[in-house]
Amino acid sequence: MSIKIYHNPRCSKSRQTLQLLEEKGIQPEIIEYLKKAPSKTELESVLSMLNIEPRDLMRKGEAIYKEQNLKDDSLSNVQLITAMLENPILIERPIVLANGKAAIGRPPESVLDIL
Repeated sequence: MSIKIYHNPRCSKSRQTLQLLEEKGIQPEIIEYLKKAPSKTELESVLSMLNIEPRDLMRKGEAIYKEQNLKDDSLSNVQLITAMLENPILIERPIVLANGKAAIGRPPESVLDIL
């Protein structure tokens, strides 16, 4: 079974989620998305698996969210996805992909539902 985690090692929830997977004997492929942002196709696939809108995957507390006025309801999904691709810090973390499904590790235990 191929399992991936979009991971930020500086984030406590991301570290906790990775530790939880490792405690279950799972060695996921670790994608440090701040170093290598997902492609547009990958991000759209994650959104589809999560069954959420782009804004729901955004970290609204980030300064860039406020600076770019991304709360503006007139922005399209394409514009929001583009903002995340250009500024991956906006992407909520961690995200685990397994068995054709995705889960956000907030709380970390929520990823267990897709394993």
